Amino acid sequence: MPARDNPTARQARLGAELRRLRECAGKTARETAGLLGTDQGKISHIESGRIGVSEERIHRLATFYSCGDDALIEALCVIAREHRGQHWWDEYRGILAPDFLDVAELEHHATYMRSVQSVLLPGIFQTEDYARAMFSGVVPRLPHDEIETRVEHRMRRRVIFDRETPPPIVAIIHEAALRMRFGGRKVVRAQLERLLEVAEWPTVTLRVVPFTNEDCIEVTQPVLYAGGVVPQLDTVEVDTPFGGRYLHAEADLQSYRELLDIAEDGSLGVEDSRQLIRHIAREL
Repeated sequence: MPARDNPTARQARLGAELRRLRECAGKTARETAGLLGTDQGKISHIESGRIGVSEERIHRLATFYSCGDDALIEALCVIAREHRGQHWWDEYRGILAPDFLDVAELEHHATYMRSVQSVLLPGIFQTEDYARAMFSGVVPRLPHDEIETRVEHRMRRRVIFDRETPPPIVAIIHEAALRMRFGGRKVVRAQLERLLEVAEWPTVTLRVVPFTNEDCIEVTQPVLYAGGVVPQLDTVEVDTPFGGRYLHAEADLQSYRELLDIAEDGSLGVEDSRQLIRHIAREL
């Protein structure tokens, strides 16, 4: 089987977790290769997500690494069973950049999400016109068809809310993001009205950090914390102009949990947040 040139973030995470288990067990790649009857190069490809690994091998590795965490091993086996083409975002493979597919995949598998935004509104809550205004501002300018494909993909990410039990989401938005007039007054007013609808959904908690907050919250880029089926598979996605960065080292996860806690502590309550959104919408 040829190595993958572009493993998904989830495939890369499976490999990274297997590497972490190996290193925690004090085993070398050479020893692991000996167990599986292969070479170190293949172990390197497995641990980078460039080639897949069977459930049987995952169980053998877990035993070799003295890992007794059955829930984690089962979660890794679930990832190993996945294949391209089984989810809606695979329709965009080869059409949109991998980052678009990875964020849809992350949201799909998250058991809960927490986010903080300081300038833009959360993509999963955006209206078509607001999203179109975002993509129209990309440098270099995008062709019309590319913009429309990105908007379509962003709208389809809402499918997670169609489940019988959608994942709980806590979205913390700075007042600055609410007052940005991307796309013009009409577009922003409709977007704020959409936010007020979303705020009524039972699994969504929307909170606003007001300009009157006196504590510094060091967030300049959108941050999404996605809970995994087991805590070891929690993931932080930091959005940048050059693509998303995916973090899963425990030190990084703890830092972002604290950052989100600080942002939540500095935000208004749920009802006060809604009142502020209504006030800003009326000003437009």
